[in-house]
Amino acid sequence: MSLSHINSAGEANMVDVGDKQVTQRVAKASGSIKMSAATLTAIRDNQLKKGEVLAVARIAGIQGAKRCSDLIPLCHPLALSKVSVEFTELSDTELGVVAECKVSGKTGVEMEALTAVSVAALTVYDMCKAIDKAMVIGPICLLEKQGGKSGDWSRPGSVSESQ
Repeated sequence: MSLSHINSAGEANMVDVGDKQVTQRVAKASGSIKMSAATLTAIRDNQLKKGEVLAVARIAGIQGAKRCSDLIPLCHPLALSKVSVEFTELSDTELGVVAECKVSGKTGVEMEALTAVSVAALTVYDMCKAIDKAMVIGPICLLEKQGGKSGDWSRPGSVSESQ
């Protein structure tokens, strides 16, 4: 198996997707932020001076997905048709983040979904760091992808796989 971003001379390059078929492509990624119970309560009760944490983090995650090719040098710029970012309380001390990206295009949206989760989690950290510098972000991973030449994929054991 060869890496798609490495040319025959061993140099990094952008993959030529010009001959690929336009297909509907979807990717879903997840991550989490561990924090103190007091921090999660402050988020839930909208008690932070910087504002409504999850609303700002949702918008930041969407913006992150839209700017993925500006952040990751070999990603193609994509006209995303959908980006969603959702938060779930996983426990009294852990907030889950799930992002889904869709596009009709010649390349997948895995990096956009992963970027959305990362930026959303970083935004939660930024907005809460005044009260909890010990927060931990991660792990962040791809849950599933659909479409494209390589077909569909789901992370073994994920909720997506059983749906």
